[in-house]
Amino acid sequence: MSKSIELFENENHKFIYLGVEKNNLEGIFTNQFLIIHNNEGVLLDPGGVHVFPRVLANVSENIDVKNIKAIFYTHQDPDVSSGVALWNSTLENPKIYISGLWERFLPHFGVFDNSLLEPIPDKGTKITFSDGYSLDIIPAHFLHSLGNFVLYDSISKILFSGDIGVGVVQPSENKIFVENFDNYKQYMEGFHKRYMSSNIAIRKWIDTISKYEIDMMVPQHGLLFKKEEFRHFLNWFKDLKCGVDIINEIY
Repeated sequence: MSKSIELFENENHKFIYLGVEKNNLEGIFTNQFLIIHNNEGVLLDPGGVHVFPRVLANVSENIDVKNIKAIFYTHQDPDVSSGVALWNSTLENPKIYISGLWERFLPHFGVFDNSLLEPIPDKGTKITFSDGYSLDIIPAHFLHSLGNFVLYDSISKILFSGDIGVGVVQPSENKIFVENFDNYKQYMEGFHKRYMSSNIAIRKWIDTISKYEIDMMVPQHGLLFKKEEFRHFLNWFKDLKCGVDIINEIY
């Protein structure tokens, strides 16, 4: 288990990367993140059952778990959300934010108490802290899930992008940021061409996030993007043909 890394910090706000598995048994390793604002926490895609002990340990080093007020899930995949019942039984009544399209599937992950669910409407919503500060939940539908969202933190100017920007690489404690996008895109192309639904969905999402000032994009797998490499990613992503665009190549 590696230690957490603070991607942003000021006197009352932190955006934390919750480390990596040293002995990766995941197949594809996953990133988890924690936002702390005035000692209230929000977990972002805390992952599946097998990473739960490591993620919980790293969360506990940063905040008392009773102060976790919400969990945000970008979509329904097991590497994102299959640990939801463990988190639900460990934390004190956290609100669970997930697309309303996936709400009725949560009992299959062992969550039967609907009172904790905050189904996200298609156009998005906000997670609001006690002092009124809010995180923006932004639509990213069909990239790749049909009910899919990303999250923007306007204090750190970090965009949590879920499966958008994923690179299929092994975890490393020594290198967490993309250093050369032209070299890195070889680890991204196969996933994005097969898992993303269409270029129409890509361009709609890019247009949607264009109003936000983004200094960093952090996906659920692979390396993280600082501002310049994020700009290179958008230039590549906007023209990518994927999913139904290349359906004749898939069949």
